[in-house]
Amino acid sequence: MNRTEQALEPHERVTSPRPAAGGWAERIFKLSEHGTTVRTELVAGLTTFLTMAYIIFVNPSILGDAGMPKDAVFVATCLIAALGTGIMALYANYPIALAPGMGLNAYFAYVVVGQMGFTWQAALGAVFVSGCLFLLVTVFKLRELIIRGIPHSIRIAITVGIGLFLAIIALKSAGIVAPSKATYITLGDLHTPQVVLATIGFFLIVVLDRLKVPGAILIGIIAVTVASFFFAGNAFHGIFAAPPSIAPTFLQLDIKSALSGGILNVILVFFLVELFDATGTLMGVARRAGLLVPAKMDRLNKALLADSGAIFAGSLLGTSSTTAYVESAAGVQAGGRTGLTALTVAVLFLAALVISPLAGAVPAYATAPALFFVACLMLRELTELDWDETTEVIPAAVTALAMPFTYSIANGLAFGFITYAVLKLFTGQGRQVHWMVWLIGGVFLFKFIYIGGH
Repeated sequence: MNRTEQALEPHERVTSPRPAAGGWAERIFKLSEHGTTVRTELVAGLTTFLTMAYIIFVNPSILGDAGMPKDAVFVATCLIAALGTGIMALYANYPIALAPGMGLNAYFAYVVVGQMGFTWQAALGAVFVSGCLFLLVTVFKLRELIIRGIPHSIRIAITVGIGLFLAIIALKSAGIVAPSKATYITLGDLHTPQVVLATIGFFLIVVLDRLKVPGAILIGIIAVTVASFFFAGNAFHGIFAAPPSIAPTFLQLDIKSALSGGILNVILVFFLVELFDATGTLMGVARRAGLLVPAKMDRLNKALLADSGAIFAGSLLGTSSTTAYVESAAGVQAGGRTGLTALTVAVLFLAALVISPLAGAVPAYATAPALFFVACLMLRELTELDWDETTEVIPAAVTALAMPFTYSIANGLAFGFITYAVLKLFTGQGRQVHWMVWLIGGVFLFKFIYIGGH
């Protein structure tokens, strides 16, 4: 095997698809150019959707704790996921899905509304203002400057950190790790049907992938879901249900209250997390798909604009900040390389408005094996680090490790940037550091000192 073949991902080496035939999909998404087919993209899109479909049920539950009408939030979640992902598909031609972000919705509900006492309408206003700032930063290409200023070692660490982040999400969803007051996390109950089915699903995916079976990840998800009806007490509640009204949350944001002095810090937190969480996810998944190369950077810029616009659009519909989803890596591993993967996800989110009982039948422990499989493969990026240069490898390690252990991609980037700048400064290499690193590190340091770690 030559070096070029070695550089390819496992999926790309073993299942090289035939060039796609002509048609609208080829014209819009350039499937042949990316070495993919309509079938591969559709399977990848379904895989991504299944790994992130939990958000249409989890997001209303979390925002409902802030007093928001759950049924309306359900509709808003589906609509903004379909809209944002559709724009990502047709404008940027990226296989990355968007939806209201986990973590940001919890901050919205439990900190801004629950602890700080703001109304959910004011919190939506803060999301809207942060989205406008986010869009301006993107339009004036400040995000592009930030990306260009990210050191190579940190770029690698983003992909690895996302892999570790996926791993802890997967292990938690499968029940293999559980919370512990003494040690924070501990081993879960391995005798439950959920853990057993998730474990079998993981081995099934790995074996099928090694045997070059197309759609290995999707087959694993479906197999565990079917088995859950027989062995884990999962219930089937039908297929169709009429969508509720979105009126209780549509255009209910309170921008005036969001611009008051007390909530300006909230806007800054939303903005910083959106900026670096979304940017880190886009870079990590795009790099995994082989799309983060100089010749294709224009598509990344379009992708940045797509996810920027989705934030304030989501606040108008009635949900917390929308962001690129790390679970998109599952679809990329399944072969997704173009916007057709994302378009498939967008259509499925629209369909979820009327088939929510069917979408809800896929349990978290059925998608956990897929996420854990992808997480394992993403760790291979570590081989690209120069382990003899500690001022490069230590910040990279800090970045990657902080993401899962703080449960935040943005926090991982923050610790990584600060560590990189400090180590370079005190080892006499300060002049080699891009000015953007100093700026970003300084902003994060200011945030941690004066605002806190939210």
